[in-house]
Amino acid sequence: MPADNLQQQLIKYLADAHSIEEQALQQVKKAPKVSNAPGLSQAFEEHLAETEKHERLTRERLEALGASPSKFKDLVMRAGGEGFVWFARSQPDTTGKLAAHAYSYEALELGSYEMLLRIALRAGDHETARIAREIRADEQRMLDRIGGLFDETVETSLAELSDADIEKHLVDYLTDAHAIENQAKGLLTNGPKLTGDDVLAQLFAEHLKETEEHERLVEQRLEAHDASPSKLKDVAMKLGALNWGGFFAAHPDTVGKLNAFAFAFEHLEIGGYEQLLRVARRAGDTESASAADRILTEERAAARKLAEQFDHTAEKSLEAQGITA
Repeated sequence: MPADNLQQQLIKYLADAHSIEEQALQQVKKAPKVSNAPGLSQAFEEHLAETEKHERLTRERLEALGASPSKFKDLVMRAGGEGFVWFARSQPDTTGKLAAHAYSYEALELGSYEMLLRIALRAGDHETARIAREIRADEQRMLDRIGGLFDETVETSLAELSDADIEKHLVDYLTDAHAIENQAKGLLTNGPKLTGDDVLAQLFAEHLKETEEHERLVEQRLEAHDASPSKLKDVAMKLGALNWGGFFAAHPDTVGKLNAFAFAFEHLEIGGYEQLLRVARRAGDTESASAADRILTEERAAARKLAEQFDHTAEKSLEAQGITA
């Protein structure tokens, strides 16, 4: 396949990376003003300088390749960054929602740079590969920082809820978990239909069975508290999964983007269950804590399996563009 086609794909991945950094900039600039947890605010403040560097590095690399960032993508992603902060601010447990979604977003960035690195190596562009490795390391450190702050963010979130009704708050966390599992089912059910990739389809099918069991466990714990799933939350999350289907179907490199997104979604679930685990312990509900711990183990394993597929899905994404060895 002509080298210029591979070069075009590399430029597209770089432009995507730049757009992701534009969104990240909006988030890390505003998040410290929204977070009430000192450790989380400090993590965002420290990551701001790194994110500004990432934006500059991807922009300068695009220019070195005779290209430029996508103004449309950047505009859309900046708006998404604004929406991310607005969503967190609109929730009664602002800090917890901010932490879980930021954790997921760092995983999205990490997955995106894993893909960029592989495309750069395939194109023989060692400078872009060097930049991708450097940024990937920064994103991994930020992911780990947020992951180490769940004790603090849960304590802050419970304080933000301004009352001592821990039973009610536990039920709220359980209904959130159920809604996320509902969205996960949509992603895992529809994803294989979009990619046509047997390897990713098999992973999704295996995790769908686990997800159905997770949903059952959460429903069981809600019933134990004389509660039921939130129909409004479930419908909203299911619609989100359908919208993602349209997004992925519109991209020729669906398999790679789906791999990175599913990896990020697993981290959204991990963040949610890390917080549910702590709230359940605070409420003295050992069975809900045990269920959350069991689900966490399977979500982490699913994330690892998805990470192991980046080599495969990068190649499949290039094949979808007609680029073969």
